Amino acid sequence: MRLIVILFLCLCSVTQAIEVKDLKCEFKTNPIGITSAKPSFSWTFIGDNKSAEQGGYRICMATSIEKLKYPDIWDTGPTSTSETGPFVYLGEPLTSGQKVYWKVIVWGNNRGAKHSEPAWFEMGEIENPEKAFEPPVFDQKNGVVKITLKANDEGRTFEGIGGVSAGGSTDLLYDYTDPHRSQILDILFKPKFGAGFQHLKVEMGGGENSTCGSEPSHAITREELKNPVSRGYEFWLMKEAKDRNADMILEYLPWSFPAYLKPNIYTKESAEYFVSFLDVAKRDWGLDLDWVAAAENENDTDRDWLVNDLCPMMNARGYEDVKIQGPDDNSGDWQIFEELEKDPEFDKVIEAVGYHYVSGREFTEDMVDGRGRPTTEKAKASGTPLWASEDWSWTGKDWGGAGALNLARLYNKFYIRDKITKTLIWAPIGSIYKSVTWDKAGAMKANSPWSGYYEVWPTIWATAHTTQFADPHSWQYLDGGCGLFDASTYKGSCVTLKEKNSSNWSMIICTKDSENIEVNIRKGLANKIVHVWKSDENDQFVQQESIYPKKGVFTIELDPNCIYSLTTTEGQQKGQYEIPEETAFPFPYKEDYEDREAGDLPKYHSDQTGSFVIAKREDGTNCLKQINPEQGYDWMRVYRRSNIKANTLVGDVNWKDFTCCVDAFIEGGNVELGGRVKGSYLKGHRFMLEKSGHWKLVFDKKTLAEGSIDNFDGGIWHNIKLQFRGKEIQAFVDGEFITKVNHESRSGYVLLASSYNTNLFDNLEISD
Repeated sequence: MRLIVILFLCLCSVTQAIEVKDLKCEFKTNPIGITSAKPSFSWTFIGDNKSAEQGGYRICMATSIEKLKYPDIWDTGPTSTSETGPFVYLGEPLTSGQKVYWKVIVWGNNRGAKHSEPAWFEMGEIENPEKAFEPPVFDQKNGVVKITLKANDEGRTFEGIGGVSAGGSTDLLYDYTDPHRSQILDILFKPKFGAGFQHLKVEMGGGENSTCGSEPSHAITREELKNPVSRGYEFWLMKEAKDRNADMILEYLPWSFPAYLKPNIYTKESAEYFVSFLDVAKRDWGLDLDWVAAAENENDTDRDWLVNDLCPMMNARGYEDVKIQGPDDNSGDWQIFEELEKDPEFDKVIEAVGYHYVSGREFTEDMVDGRGRPTTEKAKASGTPLWASEDWSWTGKDWGGAGALNLARLYNKFYIRDKITKTLIWAPIGSIYKSVTWDKAGAMKANSPWSGYYEVWPTIWATAHTTQFADPHSWQYLDGGCGLFDASTYKGSCVTLKEKNSSNWSMIICTKDSENIEVNIRKGLANKIVHVWKSDENDQFVQQESIYPKKGVFTIELDPNCIYSLTTTEGQQKGQYEIPEETAFPFPYKEDYEDREAGDLPKYHSDQTGSFVIAKREDGTNCLKQINPEQGYDWMRVYRRSNIKANTLVGDVNWKDFTCCVDAFIEGGNVELGGRVKGSYLKGHRFMLEKSGHWKLVFDKKTLAEGSIDNFDGGIWHNIKLQFRGKEIQAFVDGEFITKVNHESRSGYVLLASSYNTNLFDNLEISD
């Protein structure tokens, strides 16, 4: 009997895995004959010991089970709710007799995802079927595409192409020195020189990991909120962008939040937090920001907070001209317009509507033909500016696939299909260490500040094909000159824009196949020399022979898989500088933190979680300090795993056999020195030392050795050293041998880590 009881208790203690099951369409399992144009969907969520409740879901629907990976019918994107339905269908218009496959991905309220088994439903004769969007297609005659340009044609105002500096993506750019740093900034922001990004959205740092690193907050504590501090590099980046282009449009958005704003980030205090960022920009940098994305990145927003707290506070503090964009979400299918239609106060506050990944997340050459999140007819009819407020997220090094040509096609598609007039990409530059999350993303690369080396990728020039030929607000689209060459694909397209106060015009063309185009220029548009710029896989942004229209007509033959810009304007150029050779991170390496002022970022460090800044020691010299007093409000806390403590990387991912040491003062909790660490999640060998003298040598989450130091004085500085030789790893404290283990041999960075205490580091050395 006792054995049975023990066995029962053991079985009860086993952790139950999250389950998602009982998928229902119109409350039926795999039904046939659905007649509703917008059926509803639901499921059952069963939690486990870690996550008792559902924290979010994502519905995916496709024409086959295989395509559920990149849904071609409907993809809600990740949503944050404990509800399990019924949810009304918001995807492509369904057709009678159509069979649809679907699944649900759910998250627990404390992380941990689970995919359902695929389900399906089959449509019957649909009552009141919806009509699918049909893109405009240019007329063709005898193999020649006919495009007519009319000065009085309807068309929306062009609002620009921009970049999103966030998630630690611009980290190492700050460590470059002139002239190379200025060269990179010119390529990014100088008009008619390089990419010429016209809008810059930056992260309002919160001190927690927000994708590939963490960015420090301007108000880490409630006390600092009364006198916010300029930290990090985003204010600097905005100033550099504005210095190069006085018309640069500036915007900010939070990912994570400091701990004192938990658990509700939509309060009067958080409104103060948002407004104080504007204060720092104005007070310390002379910057007037144009937009605030009043939300938490990809986690929706709060209507009552915007209407009753943030907007009134911005107005009271003199920021009436700062406009609010929202919801900046990664899901929702533009359903905010359902709310705005019924809520005049909310509608008045939201001056532009932006959603993320309108293109979807397929990241192949077929990405441009994926469904993504198309705007609704209600959104288009609203008159509110529509933005793709973060999109693409790929490597700018590629021409094909999801790379440069695909992005140019997306810029065109977003206007042709969605009437989107502004697109922002993440990231304008990839400036992070190798092996860190998303280390290959960006329109260009600059992650070698010690050598000054950088790479200008094709995506810079794919973007220039729009930005060097039209300016925000002073140019508008001509709808009659916007369309596809073939109704079946967005890979071949053209958009035409006109300067509002002149007769100048520009066309941006992407091809899939060879095309022969005849352009007819009507009265009111410039009938003069047409300058032609071309990019293909081998050469980007090369000026071609100009065209001289005859009686307002000209023809041009276009090569396949190219980008062309045709314009009556002048001044475009392919800006270039001499780039130095790339060299490895300096080795051996020493850092005493004396070359920067207190409060600044440390050179070549890459914070993954927490905030490490230069600080003063009692003797007046500099050191490194972790300044977050407690763990903040983590971004994507339901979906993503979190770092468990503040940590920063430095060095070379290829380092394998080396010795590293650092002085540390343990104000509280513990500090760590690590080596052979890869990525954002403390993956490597690390020696942890507590204020009590207790120590551990760990690899990832596994303890390899531990013990305590006799008569340890936690009130003084201590030197920690790790030595790596093949599989042998030795640890020392204050020159005294502590432990030796044999474990796997690998390569990676040096890491400094700290519990959420104001612990100090100094005199970092890395040698043979």
